[in-house]
Amino acid sequence: MSVVAIPSSYRRVSLTAGLLYLLTFVSIPSLAVFYKPVKGASYITSAGPDTAAIIGGVLEIIVALAGIGTAVVLFSVLKKQHETAALGLVAARILEASTIFVGVAFILTIVSLRQAGAGAEALVAGHALAALYERMFLLGQSFMPAICDLLLGFLLFKSRLVPRGLAMIGIVGGPVLLAGYFAVMFGLLEQHAPLAGLSALLVALFEFSLGIWLVVKGFDPKAVAALESKV
Repeated sequence: MSVVAIPSSYRRVSLTAGLLYLLTFVSIPSLAVFYKPVKGASYITSAGPDTAAIIGGVLEIIVALAGIGTAVVLFSVLKKQHETAALGLVAARILEASTIFVGVAFILTIVSLRQAGAGAEALVAGHALAALYERMFLLGQSFMPAICDLLLGFLLFKSRLVPRGLAMIGIVGGPVLLAGYFAVMFGLLEQHAPLAGLSALLVALFEFSLGIWLVVKGFDPKAVAALESKV
């Protein structure tokens, strides 16, 4: 039984994309720990260092850039399956990253108000900025990832570059996350309710599992050969 050789360029793409996907998970501490004080009711008038909020902002920026990187790196391969969908994935990742940057700007503005000694008069502005961050987060890290994973799941399913079962997690997870997003938007769920968090579980599982698969296994050689035959 002959072994299908895979060009080294495809292995570099899969390894780079996999590492970038794993890198997108570094923002979890910023959501769970680093941002908790800055979104508090009296953060602007309280004492203490701002280091945690700044670190959280840096981590989110890294996530935004890594997210763009995943789509850009994969584009050279996925365009051979469906160039329009692959380009749509790049555009969606850029839009997702843009919303993350805006959200970080809201957080760092709260920090700036505190550092400037704005005092109690700025509490309302601080609360408004924190609320804007929450809404931007809902758009940029709930709605857009669902769109991205639907496109990516479709491309991976059609190309068979990874197991179809793995691709299906993204295809199913996208609509589930969209359902959670709209449930929050229409007031059926609280944004931080457990059920809202569960709606993101499949998308998180898809991206984390995909990252590991691309790093450890890479693309399927037969699928690569099929794509090369289309060129």
